[in-house]
Amino acid sequence: MRILNFTSKVFIIALVVMVSACNSKPKTQKSTEKSAGENWIQLFNGKDLNDWEIKFRHHELGDNYNNTFRVEDGLLRVSYENWDEFGEVFGHIFYKGEFSHYRLHVEYRFVGDQVKGGPGWAFRNNGLMLHGQSAASMELDQDFPVSVEVQLLGGLKGKDERSTLNLCTPGTNVEMNGKLIEQHCINSKSETQRDDKWVSVEVEVLGGEVIRHFVEGVEVMSYEKPQLDPRDKNYDKLLPADGNKIITKGTISLQAESHGTDFRKIELLVLEE
Repeated sequence: MRILNFTSKVFIIALVVMVSACNSKPKTQKSTEKSAGENWIQLFNGKDLNDWEIKFRHHELGDNYNNTFRVEDGLLRVSYENWDEFGEVFGHIFYKGEFSHYRLHVEYRFVGDQVKGGPGWAFRNNGLMLHGQSAASMELDQDFPVSVEVQLLGGLKGKDERSTLNLCTPGTNVEMNGKLIEQHCINSKSETQRDDKWVSVEVEVLGGEVIRHFVEGVEVMSYEKPQLDPRDKNYDKLLPADGNKIITKGTISLQAESHGTDFRKIELLVLEE
């Protein structure tokens, strides 16, 4: 066996450390990196809304009130061009079917001014409604689908900090570190995304187990066991026959909450259960 001198040993150790550092990547970025051969489904095809259905509060299913949801210049747009006043008419656009284990990648930006009468909290506000009820099961006057909302928020230059990819829970609860969380909204640890810039976000959903939020490849929030909230008026209607309130699958929808929003990418990768 060849015996290495001290200098040679130091060099080899340093080389091993350097190689390890180059091959390692931050844990929070692993699930947001795409690999060759992955079969990403384009939920938005850039041409039309044929695979989507629309529900506005106080309006029948399928009524695209004021032509709010539209496709222009290859973008899915939430537009308030034809609105005079908001009037608490919240809207949602649902992609067909239900999903359980997946990664959802979205690129969005806020545009224009908030429509007159929009709530203060809805300024530069939209959301990815996950594990949601179907559009057809919503009541006529229901404002939000029972779901887990991944909240999209924007800020302005010179204004206060305002995180994005927060968690809100219309008709639901989650657990964090084994503790039931009944608070309606919880902020993520993301940086403020200001002005009209495009923002790339991703959500990793593992059925009724874990949900993780990422902004520009960095994990900003995670929680477990999404579940129906017994305090919500829709609880009994949506509770399955086996009485299990843990939500393991559901619809995906986007919001119309009084501020214009553009989406240029909405894609999904189904994961093995």
